[in-house]
Amino acid sequence: MTYSTQMDAARKGVLTKEMKHVSATEDMDIDRLMSYMAEGKIIIPANKNHCNLFPGGIGKGLKTKINVNLGISKDCCDLDKELGKVKYALELKADAIMDLSCYGKTRNFRNKLIHMSPAMIGTVPIYDAVGYYEKNIKDISVDEFFQVVQTHAEDGVDFMTIHAGLNRGVAEIIKKKDRLTNIVSRGGSLLFAWMELNACENPFYEHFDRLLDICQKYDVSLSLGDGCRPGSIHDSTDASQIKELIVLGELTKRAWEKNVQVMIEGPGHMSLDEIAGNMMLEKKLCHGAPFYVLGPIVTDIAPGYDHITSAIGGAIAASHGADFLCYVTPAEHLRLPDLDDMKEGIIASRIAAHAADIAKGIKGARTWDNNMSLARRNLDWKKMFDLAIDPEKAKFYRNSSIPEHEDSCTMCGKMCAVRSMNRVLNGKNIQLNE
Repeated sequence: MTYSTQMDAARKGVLTKEMKHVSATEDMDIDRLMSYMAEGKIIIPANKNHCNLFPGGIGKGLKTKINVNLGISKDCCDLDKELGKVKYALELKADAIMDLSCYGKTRNFRNKLIHMSPAMIGTVPIYDAVGYYEKNIKDISVDEFFQVVQTHAEDGVDFMTIHAGLNRGVAEIIKKKDRLTNIVSRGGSLLFAWMELNACENPFYEHFDRLLDICQKYDVSLSLGDGCRPGSIHDSTDASQIKELIVLGELTKRAWEKNVQVMIEGPGHMSLDEIAGNMMLEKKLCHGAPFYVLGPIVTDIAPGYDHITSAIGGAIAASHGADFLCYVTPAEHLRLPDLDDMKEGIIASRIAAHAADIAKGIKGARTWDNNMSLARRNLDWKKMFDLAIDPEKAKFYRNSSIPEHEDSCTMCGKMCAVRSMNRVLNGKNIQLNE
């Protein structure tokens, strides 16, 4: 039986190789997986032209995934350096990579990225349009916007962020100037500017069916972007954010009618007490579609440490239903991240995702922790390093301060509680003053 997209296949009862892979790696019953996919609660971003893809699922009952952003900008346009970041992100077990390139002829970089990455690939076509056409945003035509989308789809991009929900009605709320930080979404700000300068509707909203036809042809998943995501905790859960979310829910149903897979992007900056409510709102207003969040960043006063503010928010968000975390690095708000920044951001996001999976009761999530706890009880340092989320850093700390006795560390020495309990329970004496 033929099918157009992974969602279409699930609805027709066709078991694809991508579904088999996700079912096996996630230990989810295939019938349950296909049922959630048919309902739009799980997606498998898998462009038909991404030939070396290692398929991953995003959504209900699956492990929380993490995304890494990279790409070429005018100030930092070293292609080889960015490809080095791709290699490093894959080594650090990123589930997805988004190419946010916004300068010059970016197709060469994008094709290299897709060719070398088994992880799912995402893009934001409006970024590329500005660099590709070398025009002012006002002068880019509707057809030119869609030509870039078409090109990204042909190249093998698995999911695209499209800010289709920022229509003129939502823009009117923004123009009331009740926000401290206006629009902080790069794509959202570009579309807002295009709409204002041309006195026209958002082309991706007005011509949404044209977008869906491209996505359906190549099985590109839509990541419906939050152009009005809050850029400060002051602006979170305000009228423009919620109005846009309502529009995204309406667009989600239209996408599903054409069997196009959808996830919803979310905040942004947000205080701790609002996170759970926002996760519930997204799931309600967007009909259970997977939720992809940037952070949320839970305080605005920590430049240089936003990988921590983001991990705090991400763990809470994912434990309350978010399915996909966009990593944030220590360089957020300050500069393009380097390799060290990337590592800090990826590890922080992976910790947040795993902590949430424990809280969500994801099958097998606690096993990793239980194995680590057993290794600690046994003072098995090699096993601890093997299980560590960052073995390199764990080994560095251990080797930088070697204890007198192997079955201890330099913090507690012979007073180590684990060492003492092991000895007593094995009938041995404890001699602390030798």
